[in-house]
Amino acid sequence: MNLREGWVILAFVVILGAIILPVPALLLDLLLALSITFSMTVLVLTTFIKEPLELSAFPSILLLGTLLRLSLNIAAARRILLYGHEGTSAAGHIIEGFGTFVVGGDVVVGLIVFLIFIVINFIVITRGAERVSEVAARFTLDAMPGKQMSIDADLNAGLITEEEARRRRAQLEQEASFFGSMDGASKFIRGDAIAALIILFLSLVGGLLVGLVFKGMGFSDAIKTYSLLTVGEGLASQIPALMLSTSAGIVVTKSSSKEELGKALFKEFSKEPRVFLFSSALLVFIGLIPGFPKLPFFFMAGLLGGLYYALSRALKQEELRKLEEMLKEQKKPPAEKREEEI
Repeated sequence: MNLREGWVILAFVVILGAIILPVPALLLDLLLALSITFSMTVLVLTTFIKEPLELSAFPSILLLGTLLRLSLNIAAARRILLYGHEGTSAAGHIIEGFGTFVVGGDVVVGLIVFLIFIVINFIVITRGAERVSEVAARFTLDAMPGKQMSIDADLNAGLITEEEARRRRAQLEQEASFFGSMDGASKFIRGDAIAALIILFLSLVGGLLVGLVFKGMGFSDAIKTYSLLTVGEGLASQIPALMLSTSAGIVVTKSSSKEELGKALFKEFSKEPRVFLFSSALLVFIGLIPGFPKLPFFFMAGLLGGLYYALSRALKQEELRKLEEMLKEQKKPPAEKREEEI
């Protein structure tokens, strides 16, 4: 068994080890960095696929990422409860960084930001992706008999070969299985969000109890230390969760354009440059309203105006190029045209 085949087994060994064994602070930092890197890589990968079936293993990827985050939540909660009295670096520098630098060391701000992440992840993105997957799976299953009959008709008419017919049938089965799996895999993220809230509550209450009763800490010190550690732990787990749920939303909402996400969006937005001109004029109008800041609205208006000019010029050049090619084609003698066709 080589690394390409055995890395998933190694990942599950790491997950089980983080759940069962005490994890040192340095190793916890490395595993949290791995979780963030994994989620970020998956998010970038989903922007390059042209159709959902190019990432047919995505439901398993969601499961693996969810298990990794939950195992790290358990490992971090264990370190917070055991060593939280030693200071804010007890659970590693990544959790300390999220608790102190990201939210400015303010516990209330940290809790609010964490709850905002939960709302965005659980209510907005995950619920939407789950609904899209459910509808796509239902419509795919309903359309399968008609598509199967179409394949059989093309095969009987001699339009496709037997091998092509088998390939199309297999693709239909994969498509139905994929959206059905995505419908269930979206519930992994929803359950992860609920588990994150429960772990946050247990870590905070348990940490305060341990610090006040068993470690002899003062109430204000215990509140500050364990709250920052708990908020840092929650943010360190919810940011990768948000990236994975966004990846799921991109995959299930991928249209049939057969293009990468960046190219498809640029193509759609650049079809009609006048949209940027009208938006620029509207931003100028908003900036002129008394009480509104002028600099940000005028800056964005200038940016959209520049986009309108650049896209309009590019479209005109493309039209001129096509017109020149058409004129050259018309000026060719009939003999040359026949030779090119041959």
